[in-house]
Amino acid sequence: MIAWLDRQVARLFPGYFALVMATGIISNTLWFQGHRGLSDDLFAVNAAAYPWLLAATLLRAVRFPRALWEDLTNPRMVFAFFTIVAASDVLGVGLNLRGFGRAALGLWLFALVAWVALIYFSFAVLTFLNTARGAQVVHGGWLIAIVGTESLVILGSGLAQGQGALAPSIFVLIHMLWAVGLGLYGIFVTLFAYRIFFFDVTEEDLTPLLWVVMGAAAISTNAGSMLVLTPNPVAFLVSMRPFIEGVTLAMWGWATWWIPLLVLFGLWKHAVRRAPLRYTPMLWSLVFPLGMYALASLRLSLAAEFAPLRRIADAMVWVALAAWAVTFLAMIAALARELRAGANLPAAPRLRPVSD
Repeated sequence: MIAWLDRQVARLFPGYFALVMATGIISNTLWFQGHRGLSDDLFAVNAAAYPWLLAATLLRAVRFPRALWEDLTNPRMVFAFFTIVAASDVLGVGLNLRGFGRAALGLWLFALVAWVALIYFSFAVLTFLNTARGAQVVHGGWLIAIVGTESLVILGSGLAQGQGALAPSIFVLIHMLWAVGLGLYGIFVTLFAYRIFFFDVTEEDLTPLLWVVMGAAAISTNAGSMLVLTPNPVAFLVSMRPFIEGVTLAMWGWATWWIPLLVLFGLWKHAVRRAPLRYTPMLWSLVFPLGMYALASLRLSLAAEFAPLRRIADAMVWVALAAWAVTFLAMIAALARELRAGANLPAAPRLRPVSD
């Protein structure tokens, strides 16, 4: 058992915090829709998963620093670390809904510090460590940077009004972050579309991470709706409301447009090309956008005072919950198989420190 746990830590996928993101966003949506019991059940899963993943990441940094460093300096992997930011904020929203405002504020501050460190480090990796050939690895996972950015807006909007004299500064900050997220989306989705539509695509290119292109648009919608719905004391920001409303609706339309195309990508891969469908941690990055689309539709229905969007949210949350249940069961089955197969294997070798 110890050897198995050691190996799990050694090869921990940095994007595994998408489990917390997916679970939390569905829990939060169910809360707003009045399904408090089911919401609490999912929140309990997150209350266990988040500290476990955080501890496993810290343990990996201590025991396997070279493996962690290789992920951090890999253009394919570095943006997966933004799931730590988004997971902290999604869990923080769940805590804030349940009256744990101080804990939620602590998670928001932690997520903000992590975001600042990751945003510049990740772009340094792209600038100094990427290559012309490596540039072809552009995929939907890079858009997790936008998800992390916009998640700070959502939790920040819920906390700002209770921060006294700091409230105006927080409102300015979250409006800035919303704009930064939109700018990053414009950069990454252009590269993503260029790669997908103008170069040969193989089954390996069509991973569940592709759904983040929709999820990033949906969370931008959610964040924009929160800025519209949350009263703020800064007159200049109030004057921006018509602009925010228009962009928010456009982002929801863009997210909606992607859904049928992403379904077609999956059908081509698994039905036409016969690629086997098996569990991978990246599947949580498919579940999260489904839940986020449900909540974004709900929030937009309130911001736009357009009730039909509420029906879309009511339907999509159950689609997201079904996807979550299937993925969760597949994860448990995969972990059980690995435990049976690797119980008698020796522990993972301790790698040399990065400085060697």
